[in-house]
Amino acid sequence: MTKVLFVCTGNICRSPTAEGVFRKMVADAGLDREISADSAGTHDYHVGEPPDPRSCAMALSRGYRIDDLRARKFSPRDFHAFDLLLAMDQGHHRFMTRVMPAKRAGRLHLFLEFAPDLGLRDVPDPYYGGPDGFNHVLDLIEAGARGLLEALRGRSGLS
Repeated sequence: MTKVLFVCTGNICRSPTAEGVFRKMVADAGLDREISADSAGTHDYHVGEPPDPRSCAMALSRGYRIDDLRARKFSPRDFHAFDLLLAMDQGHHRFMTRVMPAKRAGRLHLFLEFAPDLGLRDVPDPYYGGPDGFNHVLDLIEAGARGLLEALRGRSGLS
């Protein structure tokens, strides 16, 4: 089982959206016995809360259900529990690098590394914006999730 963790700030917008999108893509590919996903936030602002209603609505408009997810705080122990830890932006990546145990660097990446054609490194935080920001974030997440699934299929010979 390959375990993937998506990480943003509060675990109510970007990372739960990425978790939900990726889980559906994995399930649709028939790989949910080989790949699992979770999400977390670098900060404990929203622990136990569901994703932002705007994230839920935008995700649902494209067929992804995320309203059942609950925010949790990222822990350095996650480096031992997950095979791949994906930061939604460079700030999250720096935070995670500071608490990363020795010999775990190969597990940490920026999420959009899996969508190089976009020419972006960060998934922007839509929290303080309007619906267009949530729509844009979902576009980026779908592209990154497709690339991630392709990469995992190639790396582990999954079909």
